[in-house]
Amino acid sequence: MNVPMLDLRAQYASIKPEIDAAVAEVFETQQFRGGPAVDAFELDLAAFTGSRHAIGVSSGTDALYIALKALPLRPGDEVITSPFTFFATAGAIVNAGGIPVFADIEPDTCNIDPASIERLISPRTRCILPVHLFGQCARMDAIMDIAGRHGLLVIEDAAQALGASYRGTQAGGWGIATALSFYPTKNLGAAGEAGAILTNDDEMADRIRLLRSHGADAPYRHVVVGVNSHLHALQAAVLHVKLKRLADWNKARRECARYYTERLCAFPDIQTPVEMPDTVHVYHQYVIRVPERDAARQLLTERGIGCSVFYPIPLHKQPCMQPFVNPRNGCAQAERACEEVLALPIFPELTREQQDAVIDALAEHLDRLRRS
Repeated sequence: MNVPMLDLRAQYASIKPEIDAAVAEVFETQQFRGGPAVDAFELDLAAFTGSRHAIGVSSGTDALYIALKALPLRPGDEVITSPFTFFATAGAIVNAGGIPVFADIEPDTCNIDPASIERLISPRTRCILPVHLFGQCARMDAIMDIAGRHGLLVIEDAAQALGASYRGTQAGGWGIATALSFYPTKNLGAAGEAGAILTNDDEMADRIRLLRSHGADAPYRHVVVGVNSHLHALQAAVLHVKLKRLADWNKARRECARYYTERLCAFPDIQTPVEMPDTVHVYHQYVIRVPERDAARQLLTERGIGCSVFYPIPLHKQPCMQPFVNPRNGCAQAERACEEVLALPIFPELTREQQDAVIDALAEHLDRLRRS
């Protein structure tokens, strides 16, 4: 049985009339930049997340970059973040003028380790940028405590965790700003690139809005040097339709994850995802650790089953990040995760029959290892 890693066509089929009507309305108005589609989505996104401001931008990468520029970062400022995430997190820090400092991760959740953060704080540290990886919030209570004691700002990277919560607070409710991505594969995916920034700070919101519009506070009057990064009306229209279903889709992902974990617990050699107490995990990815990961990946691929490795190279090992890496700051857990993790298919429309095919293939892989 072929099992895709993600089936966006199935999602589109379930909402096609509404998506088509929303897109058609934008074409009728011919207002492709700003306008009612963007305003309506930003308002409802703010309500969904409990944020005072939700500000649309062109991508999740821009969301990170603009949030960091809005602090603003000063030359030599260090930003502590995770090495086990997509490159955009570290790239945005460098492009915003900061120096990335890589803390290690916790071996169970793969989220940034607060104890590692504390060890890396220096007089140059300005900000902590935790990533809510795979759909589960980092231990934000501990991170906010560290930030408070050292006078640091916190920006959340919630690109994979819209709708997740920790101890009753949603992703986006902790730091001074939060970056979201609506890349098509995300739990809330656009029809292309799109992103947003959340904040409860009015002054921060004003700076973000300036920066996304070339720093203009009036037509042809530029008070800072910004960028051109707007959420397009067509993307906002698509996202607005999908946002109404996000809670149900996240619930369906959690049910898929529950079934995987229930079945895979029969295999002691497979480490299933760990959910922290008082957490709502939205399972952007369902990531296991399995012996001989690359052989397992090859077998699943041969069986027509989608799978992927997030992430094969930690950020502190990337060639372009070497000028920023202190060799004394080890990230052993991140390096180990890169060698062991495997993401399995997960999406709201995934069937039990498809999940059983994935599990059977993993069982075959373990049986091969035992026989060899």
